[in-house]
Amino acid sequence: MTQQETTDDTRAVANIGVVGMAVMGSNLARNLASREGNTVAIFNRSYEKTQTVLDEHPEAEFAPAHGYEEFAASLTKPRTAIIMVQAGRGTDAVIDELTRVFEPGDIIVDGGNALFTDTIRREKAVRETGINFVGAGISGGEEGALKGPSIMPGGSAEAWETLGPILKSIAAVAEGEPCVTHVGTDGAGHFVKMIHNGIEYVDMQLIGEAYDLIRRGTGKTPAEIADIFAEWNRGELESYLIEITAEVLRQSDSASGRPLVDVILDAAGAKGTGAWTVQTALDLGIPVSGIAEAVFARSLSSKPAQRAGASDLPGPSEQVSVDDQDAFVEDVRRALYASKIIAYSQGFDAIVAGAEQYGWDIKKGDIAKIWRGGCIIRAQFLNRITDAYAEDPGLVALILAPYFREAIEGAQDAWRRVIVHAVEAGIPTPAFSSSLAYYDGLRADRLPAALIQGQRDYFGAHTYKRIDKPGTFHTLWSGDRTEIEATDAH
Repeated sequence: MTQQETTDDTRAVANIGVVGMAVMGSNLARNLASREGNTVAIFNRSYEKTQTVLDEHPEAEFAPAHGYEEFAASLTKPRTAIIMVQAGRGTDAVIDELTRVFEPGDIIVDGGNALFTDTIRREKAVRETGINFVGAGISGGEEGALKGPSIMPGGSAEAWETLGPILKSIAAVAEGEPCVTHVGTDGAGHFVKMIHNGIEYVDMQLIGEAYDLIRRGTGKTPAEIADIFAEWNRGELESYLIEITAEVLRQSDSASGRPLVDVILDAAGAKGTGAWTVQTALDLGIPVSGIAEAVFARSLSSKPAQRAGASDLPGPSEQVSVDDQDAFVEDVRRALYASKIIAYSQGFDAIVAGAEQYGWDIKKGDIAKIWRGGCIIRAQFLNRITDAYAEDPGLVALILAPYFREAIEGAQDAWRRVIVHAVEAGIPTPAFSSSLAYYDGLRADRLPAALIQGQRDYFGAHTYKRIDKPGTFHTLWSGDRTEIEATDAH
């Protein structure tokens, strides 16, 4: 069958369909079509985009459709369709159309960046029709969609039986294993993808802070710092983000000849998933301070009027210099690695809490495995996380695993020196600093939360617990603050 010969006699030929022929959707469709045994039905609300895909990729086994009825008719049963449209109302509109033309047992997959609570709502509604709904996080950007992404599907076990082999055929492969696993029911896949993106935010922020520290601390050029990052990429920091950082720093602007990084406006954009991660973590009561600082740093970068107005505010009274540049660069590398460990530990804490809250059986080691390839945060480091959870599935915090405990122990002096230098030099390091503060807070024998509880009881009778006996207590604070009476609130 040629792509243009879609007739009544050639219906029901595709084993998988894709709705939405923008870049991500068309690349995913091409990836699917390139795998042996797949014929891909494609549909876009505007047929013009569908035709463009057909014209540009005549080699692909596509079954194009002009409408939803034709799209459904071209799919073998159980019909399986992946939605790749903008999250929000557009996704809901496509789901409504597909549920109209699909039958019980068919599968609808949302491959966009949906908020996981929306996925929970959609799965519940679609399930009532007898159709399976899967929220699948897909990471790796445009290139990943085409060549092999990391895929995080939720949904029912029934849907996974049909969908699993298809997704495994297109996923990235790391150490011989496809980077896809059945994450859990309803919104579990999109939840894990959200956490992935939150970790991505802090990973990028930490790298940015490391670059800024080296450049302002040593005066090295972007090209010289690119060489440093390339060297780091041959060690324990090996990762996609470190690799591309070196490439970005080497790039020159064709118009001015200056380093490209110097002509890019220093205002970072965001699409919302980082903020979702922080908001969700707040609801779950999980401190993801590194991710939060990364989100806030992007927000601060995008306040030009405030930054311009504050540009003449006083800074350090004395100029701070680096005596041994090589030693300083090594300190920054160690501080980056330690902060990265904290970021992932906090991210996995959020995954654990989300699984408990929503009843998902998420296998943490499997998540680390599927992040080893295809996705933006892919890194050698993830093997260590997989090993940690394999050795101790009940690990209460990732940083307590022997490898990470030892790594931080070896890095903490450098970590502290770097932050001291940053403070003295007036170099902002919100993610580095908050990561160390979290580490010190976690290991503290006693925190000032006791005083906060006293304050809360004073002004709001919120009660407190004691270290020496059980129960909940409230102090009757006297007018002159001298008479204190503690009574069991129960």
